[in-house]
Amino acid sequence: MAVTTSTLRRGVAQEQSWLHSRDWDLMFISLSVVLVTIPYLTYLGLLEMQPVLAPIAMRFGTTVDDLSRNIINAIVALLVGGPHMYATFQRTALDREYVAKHKKVIWSSVLIPAIVITMAVLSLPLLLTVFFFWASIHVLHQIVYITELYNHKRQARLSRFSRFADYAIILTALYPIAAYKISINQFTIGINNISEVVAKILGLVGLSLGPWMVWLAGSMFAVAVVLWVIKTYKEWRDGTLHGPKTLFIALTVIASFFVPALGNLDTAFQGMNLWHSLQYLALTWMLINLRQRRGELDHSPLVERLARDGAARKFYLFNVGLTVADVLLAVVLFGIMYGIVGTTFDYAFDRAYYMAILSFLWIHYYHDHFLFAEPEVIID
Repeated sequence: MAVTTSTLRRGVAQEQSWLHSRDWDLMFISLSVVLVTIPYLTYLGLLEMQPVLAPIAMRFGTTVDDLSRNIINAIVALLVGGPHMYATFQRTALDREYVAKHKKVIWSSVLIPAIVITMAVLSLPLLLTVFFFWASIHVLHQIVYITELYNHKRQARLSRFSRFADYAIILTALYPIAAYKISINQFTIGINNISEVVAKILGLVGLSLGPWMVWLAGSMFAVAVVLWVIKTYKEWRDGTLHGPKTLFIALTVIASFFVPALGNLDTAFQGMNLWHSLQYLALTWMLINLRQRRGELDHSPLVERLARDGAARKFYLFNVGLTVADVLLAVVLFGIMYGIVGTTFDYAFDRAYYMAILSFLWIHYYHDHFLFAEPEVIID
C-alpha cells in the first residue's frame, strides 16, 4: 500500500509540473521549437524558384530575395503573428474586469499608434531598431514568464541562485552572435542596416562598434551557461529538478543562440516569432479558459464564449479575423503610398506593413509587460 501511495504521489507531482498536461506542453511550448526552422527553410526554397518569381519581382520593382522575405513575413503575420498579438486583448481591453482595474494602462495605449506612424515617416531604420530591441525584450520576457508559470504551477520554492541562473541564461543567449554581426556592420533587417543605427546611438555616449561588444555579450552568456549547468546538476542531484521547465529553457537557449547566425535575419527572426506566437496563443487560451471555469468572465460575454471548453478554434479564428482587418488596413496604406504617392514597392510595402502591424503589436507588448508580472494566474 505504501508503494502504491508513493507511486501515486510521484504521478501527481509529475502531472503538476506541466502547465496543462505532458502532451499539451510538448506540442505547444517545448517541442514546437522545430517551427523555428520553417520560415528560413521556406525562404531558401523560394530562392530556388528564381525563374518563376523573377518576373513577379520585376513587375513590382523588387528582387526575388526581397519578395521572398516579404511573402514569409505576410504568411507568418496572418497565421500566427497577428492572431497572437490580438489574443492579448481578450485578457485586457475586452475583459471588463481588467479594464476597470487598469484604466491607465488601457487609455495610455492610444498614444502608441501615433508614435509608430511618426517614426515610420521620419526614420524607418530607427523604428525598426526600436522594434527589434523591444521585440527581443518581449520574447525574452515571455520566456521568463513561462518559466515562472512552471514554478508557480509546481509551487516550487526556489533559491535566489536558482532563479538567477534561469534568468541569466534566458536573457543572454540571444546576443553573442547578434553582437558580433552588429560589430562588423552586418546586422541587416530587410533593406535596413540596424548596425548603422546602433553605431549612431553609441556615438552619442562616445562609443563605437567593435570587438568589445562581442566580448561583453559572449562573456555574460558564458558565465550564465556555467551557472545554469551548476544549478541544474545540483537540482538533479538533490532530486528537485523540474524536468519540463529545464527542457523548455534548454531548447529556448539553443534556438536563441543560433538563430542570429543565419543569413537573412528578417526571415530568421520570423522563425522565433512563429514559435513565440504559437506559445502565446496556446497560453492565452488556456489562461482565459481557467478564468472562465472559475466564473471570472461573467461580465465579459464575448471573451467568456471564446474561453469555453471546446472553443479554442473560435478563439483562434476570431483573432485571425482581427488580423485580416489589420492586413486590409496595411493594403490601403500600401495602395496610397505605391499607387497614389508613387513610392517604390519596397518603400511602400515596408512602411504600410510596419505602420499597420506595429501599432497594434506595440500595444500588445505594452499590455504584456503587466500581464507577464502575474504568473500566479496559472494556479487553479
